[in-house]
Amino acid sequence: MKLSFILWLAQILPQPAADPLCLATTVYLEARDQSELGQRAVAEVALRRRDSGQWGESVCEVVTARKQFAPTIVHPGLRMKNLQAWERAVQVAFQAQQDWQLPAGERREVVPGASHFAALDLANPAWATAPRVATIGDHTFFRVQRLTPPAAPASVASHHLAP
Repeated sequence: MKLSFILWLAQILPQPAADPLCLATTVYLEARDQSELGQRAVAEVALRRRDSGQWGESVCEVVTARKQFAPTIVHPGLRMKNLQAWERAVQVAFQAQQDWQLPAGERREVVPGASHFAALDLANPAWATAPRVATIGDHTFFRVQRLTPPAAPASVASHHLAP
């Protein structure tokens, strides 16, 4: 299935029904080659950004904010071929959203306070001097005190572009 189809489908689905699809797509594109913990951390960053309201009011708005996550950086014609990885990303997205509905003190947070992440072997964004929360697999997660607006440098690295 093509990324463009998934993004189109997310646009026509009503909210909040589209959010799990957008979150699963982001987990797949950003972290399909990572552990479940790493995938969960990516989902958590997107959910935390939604809660901040700076990148949008929904998960779909957050992950499609200009140059913030892979759905806006990867070519829309990308074919998402790995069905097993897609199924895992969907499970992680639904579990993360379900957990995120709990009160903040009851959530099982993987990267508490993290609002950004990067694969530092491939990218060195300006905000990478912020406090590090954790490194999980290829990603380092950061707590950026003053969240940057959507025009900030991309938080994803090109190694996630291969199917």
